[in-house]
Amino acid sequence: MSTAAEPSAGPAEPLAGFAVGVTAARRHEELATLLERRGARVVLAPAIRLAPLADDAELLEATRACAAGPLDHVVVTTGIGFRAWLESADGQGTRDALVARLAEAAIVARGPKARGAIRSAGLRERWSPDSEELSEVTGHLLRQDLAGARVAVQLYGERQPELTAALRGAGAEVIEVPVYRWSRTEDPTPLRRLVGQAVAGTVDAITFTSAPAVAETLAVAAEDGLEEPLLDALRAHVVAACVGPVTARALTGRGVPTVQPERARLGVLVRALVTGLPARRSRRLSVRGCALELRGHAVVLDGLLRPIAPAPMAILRALARRPGHVVSRAELCGVLPSRLAPAGEARPQADEHAVEMAVARLRRGLGRPGIVETVVKRGYRLACDPRLADRVPAGAGG
Repeated sequence: MSTAAEPSAGPAEPLAGFAVGVTAARRHEELATLLERRGARVVLAPAIRLAPLADDAELLEATRACAAGPLDHVVVTTGIGFRAWLESADGQGTRDALVARLAEAAIVARGPKARGAIRSAGLRERWSPDSEELSEVTGHLLRQDLAGARVAVQLYGERQPELTAALRGAGAEVIEVPVYRWSRTEDPTPLRRLVGQAVAGTVDAITFTSAPAVAETLAVAAEDGLEEPLLDALRAHVVAACVGPVTARALTGRGVPTVQPERARLGVLVRALVTGLPARRSRRLSVRGCALELRGHAVVLDGLLRPIAPAPMAILRALARRPGHVVSRAELCGVLPSRLAPAGEARPQADEHAVEMAVARLRRGLGRPGIVETVVKRGYRLACDPRLADRVPAGAGG
């Protein structure tokens, strides 16, 4: 027999009851910890990994070229890439010469992380865009006289032909500095599982900290025939939390609303999610004088968290869409999650007995009688006045 989960001992954390996917390759443990501290259930599914260059001869040659003569402009695209570049130069014995050349140049930092790495090295950027858009960097440089100028561009995982071709077209000598590259994670199984959970509605948000992670997530979904269902889920009921506009571009371009922090920092991203996720994925009702808040896979009843299984939660959501009104058993049959049928076969329809079992489990999970009422021969309803359903009692928790 299923037993009701015990409620939390104190007020629910802001992300308690929500499941959040983490696709980050780097610092995923830090991001997961920040989310868990706010109550989220974290689903780890790295989308990409940082791969060392198969042959660092190109990096060695680029570093020597930078150190060999004056540099007019230097574009630093990522903090981790700039630090790795200096570490590589240190190993080659050319760090001091490289830093001296960088100090003479007009350094452009693409974003705050790049600025931090530059300043940690004792250098100072000359300019940085308001956004992290590389197009802004390109526009800024093209407003300079680049005829005969030497420009070093630290790459971040892939070539940037839009930038480098534009600079060469303006007459600059461009030195591309490849520090690392992105590649697919060695085991994409967790990412495939996360995509499936998003489509099924059992995860409430997915965090993205790089544009390649977004691209790889969509690619994995496409391989399984789920790219459009995933995008539909992100448009409707799964929150896409992106660390900045560059990361979000591939999603916003396809009509997906995103949550973005004011600054590209993990802590600020989590704070943005604390605000944005409940706004998109929670519903607050007043039922029998109690404050009832529906979250992703749990409810908060008068401030106490009560986890609810998927089938009972589906019933509760259906009832909450029409609070105080009767919802028939036949209609509730259609909202219950069902197992996927074999390919080519129709999905099995839940029967009224399954609805009755789910309602019984819901009542046990809520742990308080009278919230879900049976209306004989008609169905079920939330025990509240439809006109007062959204008026949460003053002083109530949640």
